[in-house]
Amino acid sequence: MMTAVADFGHYLTVEQGLAENSVKSYVQELTTFTHYLQSRTVATFATVDRLTVLAYLNHLTEQGKSRNSVIHAVSALRKFYRYLVQTHQLAVNPMANVAAPKHAQHLPAVLTVAEVDRLLAAPDTAKKLGLRDRALLEVLYATGLRVSELVHLKLADLHLEMGLIQTLGKGDKERIIPIGDVAGDWINRYLQQVRPQLLKQRTSPYLFLNAHGSGLSRQAIWQKIKQYVRVAGIKKDVTPHTLRHSFATHILENGADLRVVQELLGHADITTTQIYTHISKQRLVKVYDQYHPRA
Repeated sequence: MMTAVADFGHYLTVEQGLAENSVKSYVQELTTFTHYLQSRTVATFATVDRLTVLAYLNHLTEQGKSRNSVIHAVSALRKFYRYLVQTHQLAVNPMANVAAPKHAQHLPAVLTVAEVDRLLAAPDTAKKLGLRDRALLEVLYATGLRVSELVHLKLADLHLEMGLIQTLGKGDKERIIPIGDVAGDWINRYLQQVRPQLLKQRTSPYLFLNAHGSGLSRQAIWQKIKQYVRVAGIKKDVTPHTLRHSFATHILENGADLRVVQELLGHADITTTQIYTHISKQRLVKVYDQYHPRA
């Protein structure tokens, strides 16, 4: 059987033009499969059927292999058996009806409400840049804006008297987002006390400015958030997008409709928004387990 595996490796290199590391990965995967078959006294690849493959995949899981490792094994076996059929070494492909497990869904990090409160309180608002940063963080959490949308937010986009802001999202799609009184108040304080000092009699259309009176960059906001995460003593890996995730999760947990959240976030497809229902359920179970007396 190892001869067939070696021939397959040669085929991947010469006929398919795969990179050396990719070929090694496939060959190693098939070598592991071959050793499994030999341990089960399966003499040839031709006698392998769908049940044999499923038993092997279950064996990998029991050995502690990750879901992604099992997915890679399925990919290697599919490629190998397709090759055996195409080269007339086999008539039937046992992989024809074997489905690979879905990739594990990696849920984005979300802050608790208490962690958000600590993060928002981290800037020193007695300093002008600290007050600016407090306003910036309040806007991110209050609106769920992407950081790219925040850096392009202009004075003309503010309609604070109506409790609204407007932004251009992906694909230049405009949306209107409510903004609460707390964030609006911090914006007004920033506009009155800090922004004129940063401008130094220059002009800029952008809301949030750096110390030189120019618009903030995405990198600068990222660095500021990392700084305040440390000040707040938060141990999670927090990025500007974490506040967007937290915004969506918290309003869902407080009863918002998924379609409303989709509109607020500017998602073209509601399936993108549905990940937040998974986060919310995950947090709900955790809280239940922690606090319910009969959990």
